[in-house]
Amino acid sequence: MNRINPKYIPLAATALVMIALYVLGCVLYPNFTSPRVIVNLFGDNAFLGIAAVGATFVILSGGIDLSVGAVIAFIGIFIASMIASGMQPLVAIVLALVVGTVFGAVQGSLIRVFDLPPFLVTLGGMFFMRGMAFVVRQESLAIKHSFYQQTIRQLVIPLAPRVNIPFTAMCLIAVVVVATYVCVYTRFGRNVYAIGSSENSALLMGVPVGGTKIGIYALAGFFSALAGCVSTFYMQSGNPASFVGLELDAIAAVVVGGTLLTGGVGFVPGTLMGVLILGLIQTLITFQGNLNTWWTRIAIGVLLLLFIVLQKAIAGRGRA
Repeated sequence: MNRINPKYIPLAATALVMIALYVLGCVLYPNFTSPRVIVNLFGDNAFLGIAAVGATFVILSGGIDLSVGAVIAFIGIFIASMIASGMQPLVAIVLALVVGTVFGAVQGSLIRVFDLPPFLVTLGGMFFMRGMAFVVRQESLAIKHSFYQQTIRQLVIPLAPRVNIPFTAMCLIAVVVVATYVCVYTRFGRNVYAIGSSENSALLMGVPVGGTKIGIYALAGFFSALAGCVSTFYMQSGNPASFVGLELDAIAAVVVGGTLLTGGVGFVPGTLMGVLILGLIQTLITFQGNLNTWWTRIAIGVLLLLFIVLQKAIAGRGRA
């Protein structure tokens, strides 16, 4: 009888938790079975999911990125300010994606060239981007361009009567599909796993560790910037004070999704399930109606600790 590969155990646990939470909601609340609940899970958590996909690449390589929330806030207020000054939305979005990618590449270069800890480099990046967001504008700014108020809102896929899949959800699904392909079927993806498993072994195998590390953080910067763009579609505005702590939610989603914090093991679809689990917890508390929203954080914290213990047990079993 074939034994289950230990690396799939966290992913299986994630899937079971997600299914259990959804079934629990369906049993407790009749309206929970509505297609609108599923659609809202994807649409409302799209920018978190996209940011978490970028964080997945970083954590798979054994690194960490604390600048995610600040980058999203900067990109949001940057796009809103550029559009308010007369720039076309698509031009502003492309420019924002370039800025996010370059910023990520700079962080990756600092980590690689000077052999600095990712925690400290991205912590500095977090403060820098949050400050830059307030330099651009010190208060929130609504986006009143027709591209946002009409075009984006009309880009939907009908699913059921009065239920449409929004553009934000489509962005999340597209990102997960592309990122999964990159992880599984490209040399870059295999190099990410190799670095996370053992950087020294990857060097001996001829993996371009330096270039791959810079590429990982550049990709994470791109996904953070894309999450910022999607957040403007969702909120129809930019706010320099928004998304404080979102990087921790992204890391939590990645870990709950089955990616090991030590790197080398994880799956992008698992990250998507992790994001959906966080969304399901929040939705269950909303349906309950009489619970403080902070119970969401408590539940996520307990779940995160359980998955960390599971990872430790798997790691110990692997060494044995």
